[in-house]
Amino acid sequence: MSREVDTPHGPARVHEHPVDDARALLVLGHGAGGGVTAPDLVTATQAANAAGIGVALVEQPYRVAGRRSAAPAHQLDAAWTAVVDAIRGDAPVLCGGRSAGARVACRTAEATGAIGILCLAFPVHPPGRPEKTRLAELDAVAVPVLVVQGGRDPFGMPPEAPGRTVAVVDGDHGLKKDRALIAAAISDWLDRTAGATRPPDRSAGPA
Repeated sequence: MSREVDTPHGPARVHEHPVDDARALLVLGHGAGGGVTAPDLVTATQAANAAGIGVALVEQPYRVAGRRSAAPAHQLDAAWTAVVDAIRGDAPVLCGGRSAGARVACRTAEATGAIGILCLAFPVHPPGRPEKTRLAELDAVAVPVLVVQGGRDPFGMPPEAPGRTVAVVDGDHGLKKDRALIAAAISDWLDRTAGATRPPDRSAGPA
């Protein structure tokens, strides 16, 4: 199901994938030129739901308005923070996204109160421009971070660091391969970050 959420820069659209008795909410953003149906976002949603975590996929206002060019960073960050504030409930919140969406999640980690940040294909630098590094955005995050990165990503490879796990998978910036490995890395990290205790399994009925 989806709904619109007002932000300072126009309505965003939230696609919700809830689970019963969710132990956390994972809020994910899209890349600069793509949408919430990107393969890695779909994989992350499925892995989180299987781990007892609800997911909200957020379309930024510029996408909702039909514009292809991304909004400036300060607008993306303000809209993102407004959406997270509007949809959060009582459960802990994790944030993340793919590519540019991962950068937004990192920059706003403190403002959203996220307990962890999931970065899919974090763009460390523009292709062929390693001097234009964006590692400072990753380094500034004070909560646990998982980066899932293609081994042939032209946007670079972030190093591991205290509190930051880097899972290298086959593929490039699109993260369209190794979906089982991507899901496994996300599931393991979510268990460690959101707590290893899963909600009770009621599918089998009473004992």
